[in-house]
Amino acid sequence: MPDTITPEKVVDALKQVKYPGFDRDIVSFGLVKNVQAADGHVAFALAFSTQDETTRRTITLAAREAVERLDGVRDIQIMGPAPGQAAGARGPMAGAGGKLDLPGVRHVVAVASGKGGVGKSTVSVNLAVALADAGAGVGLLDADIYGPSIPTMMGVKDQPGIVGQKLLPLISHDVKMMSFGFLIPEEQSVTWRGPMVHQAIQQLIRDVLWGELDYLVIDMPPGTGDAHLTLTQTVPLSGGVVVTTPQDVALIDARRGVAMFRQVNVPILGIVENMSYFLCPHCQRRTDIFTTGGGKRASEEIGAPFLGEIPIDPAVCLAGDSGVPIVRQAPESPQTQAFRAVARSLADILA
Repeated sequence: MPDTITPEKVVDALKQVKYPGFDRDIVSFGLVKNVQAADGHVAFALAFSTQDETTRRTITLAAREAVERLDGVRDIQIMGPAPGQAAGARGPMAGAGGKLDLPGVRHVVAVASGKGGVGKSTVSVNLAVALADAGAGVGLLDADIYGPSIPTMMGVKDQPGIVGQKLLPLISHDVKMMSFGFLIPEEQSVTWRGPMVHQAIQQLIRDVLWGELDYLVIDMPPGTGDAHLTLTQTVPLSGGVVVTTPQDVALIDARRGVAMFRQVNVPILGIVENMSYFLCPHCQRRTDIFTTGGGKRASEEIGAPFLGEIPIDPAVCLAGDSGVPIVRQAPESPQTQAFRAVARSLADILA
């Protein structure tokens, strides 16, 4: 005699379906809604926030196959938004795909990497300051809940002010900033699971009075995990910038970062090759410590713009540790000129 199908059993089956490119399942990401089951008839909705049809089809097919494996299922009805429409879209005043509105913010740029240790936060900070130096209104959001580094790199350890239910961003080097590091003691560790991280990131975005900005730069956590999907589903991103280093292993991870953005229908604004080469401060001779040209080759392979090369130099790290980014600390240095070139290229693409 076949088992009795219950909504709980259906949900348990759907928990085996992973979101493409991530380790979490579609239930924990909140895609599964309104599960019904009676007499072998199963119905549920998939609340997609992505408009990427390939991702939708992949998840829908996997969800159907997972439920079909349950004993006693007679038929399955899967509901969802129409093709080309994301769940929760509310018209022209809503964020794209029903995402959060950011009134006054023209462009939202996510800076990501497929792995840690490539200098993503350094690029985010100096890119934000370089854009501000060019006369733009710039905000910087530190989305790394577990290891926020923006407070140190921007030289601010204060707590944000509060107006009503909203947080006032702190300002340093002409950049408005928000980080979870401003909200918890520096010595306190964060050991939260996915849902709490999801809630914290949404609060950092939704409950901040950003005001008028030309660019909001988001320093994404390293890798391609829970926080990344939360951000790409929550924020109307103008596009993503992927940071890599010249080595082949870093380029492999950079391609994963590109794939992550494309799976959630976020345009790739370009690739930045950090720690690209060493420029001798005495003779100005260039030395390729690692391999050379990897970032440009990767950009050609994946069809994304190459925004530029950033030379490696201890001064960049020391500037970040001191709370004065190299773009401000050494405005005439080759490193600063490289960051400014990347900022100009990005601004041209967004324009």
